[in-house]
Amino acid sequence: MCIAVPLKVIELHEDEAIVCYKGVSIQVNMSLLEEVKLGDYVLVHAGCAIEKMDKIQGEKTKELFEQIFSIEDGEL
Repeated sequence: MCIAVPLKVIELHEDEAIVCYKGVSIQVNMSLLEEVKLGDYVLVHAGCAIEKMDKIQGEKTKELFEQIFSIEDGEL
C-alpha cells in the first residue's frame, strides 16, 4: 500500500514542477496532469504527479497527515 502526502507546487516549468513539504523541495514530472497552478497541491508517486488537489483540500489533507504523524511519534 502506498500513502501519498500532498506536496505544494512552488515552481512550474513545462512538464516539471518543484514541490515542497516541510521545507524539503523535489522536482517531479507533471505530464499526467493538466491545469496545475502555483499553490495547488499534488500527490506524487515514483516521481510523477498523479493527482491534483486545490489549496483547501491539500491543506486539510496535509493537516490530517501531520496529526497522524504526531500520534505515531507520541506527541499527542
